Parts: sequence; C-alpha cells; structure tokens
Amino acid sequence: MDLDYPRLISIFVSFFAVVDPIGTIPVFMAVTSGMNGRERRQVIIKACTVAAAVLCFFVIAGEVILTSLGIPLPAFQISGAIVLFLFALTMIFGAGKPEAELELRNAHDLAFYPLAIPSIASPGAMLAAVLLTENSKFPITQQMITTGLMLSVILITAALLLVASYAQKVIGRNGASVISRVMGMLLAAVAMENALSGLKDYFDI
Repeated sequence: MDLDYPRLISIFVSFFAVVDPIGTIPVFMAVTSGMNGRERRQVIIKACTVAAAVLCFFVIAGEVILTSLGIPLPAFQISGAIVLFLFALTMIFGAGKPEAELELRNAHDLAFYPLAIPSIASPGAMLAAVLLTENSKFPITQQMITTGLMLSVILITAALLLVASYAQKVIGRNGASVISRVMGMLLAAVAMENALSGLKDYFDI
C-alpha cells in the first residue's frame, strides 16, 4: 500500500497538538514534586497506559456510539472542529495548558487525573481519534496506521516525562507556554480544515 506521507505528517501533527506532550511536562513536574524516581516512573506508565486505552476506545467505539444516537459524522466533524478551534484558542490566548492544570496537583490519583485525563487524553485528542478514523472514509489499514501514529505520540509523551526533570531545566515554564501556543496555532488550522470538510460532506457540495 502506498503511503500518503503528507497525510501521515498531518495526522501526527494533529495528535501532537491535541495531546501536547511538551505542555504536559510542567504539569507532571508539579504533581510529582514529592515523589522519588521509582514513583514517578510508575505514574508515567499508568498515566500513558490509561490515556492510550481511552483514545483507543474512541477509535473503536466512538463512531458506533454516534451512529446509535443518530448523529451523522459530518455534524460531529463540524461540532468537533468547533470544539478543537475553541480549545486551540485557549492554548493561544488563555493561561496555557501548564498554568491551567497546575492547580489540580492535589487530585487523589495523579496518574488518572490530571495526567491521563485531561492532560494526555484531552477532549481534543478524543475528538481527533474519532474524526481521523472515520469508517466511511478510511479503510481498516489506514485506521490502524492512524492509531499507530496516535500511540507513537503517547510514547513520545512518556519519553519526555521520563526525562522531565532535565527538559524542565531546558525549556522552563515560559518555554513550555510558548510551545503550547505554537501547537495551538497548528491545531486551529487543523480545526478549520475539519470544519470545511464537514460542511462539504454535510451539504454534499
């Protein structure tokens, strides 16, 4: 099968933007500040495993659930694009992912909340998982490739968190905030493309 490399890059960038691995680093550093290395590694493994399971669930069952509710995919694509665009605006103009989630550091189980959800498996990532694996548009092989790219972003997230103490010194909180805003710009462009595609499919034009 011929691989559409521009599309593969677009999918990877989309998931990288909505998962925002770099923006997760300051959150992880804050909520695990009192833990030793072994405890941090356990949190990373659990958080990334849960996030991967949640996103894979949306890949497998997300469209089925929508169909059972009678919601057409183009309508979900348009609404999802709007949500993604608003999410992108919060990344660009808002407090930013690190600052917005640091206040959650007293959560009961940090691996599940806020690290797995909503930091890694964000609402934007859940929507992207459904939209980028639409059954009527993409064969199972392409859906598997998309899922693989999604999981690769989670693996990158895990790798970055493993070296988070060093990465934090390099990029700093301000650096993470800037990078998060750049990801927001890319996500806004992806959201607009999804909205236009959904409108085209919905009105059959």
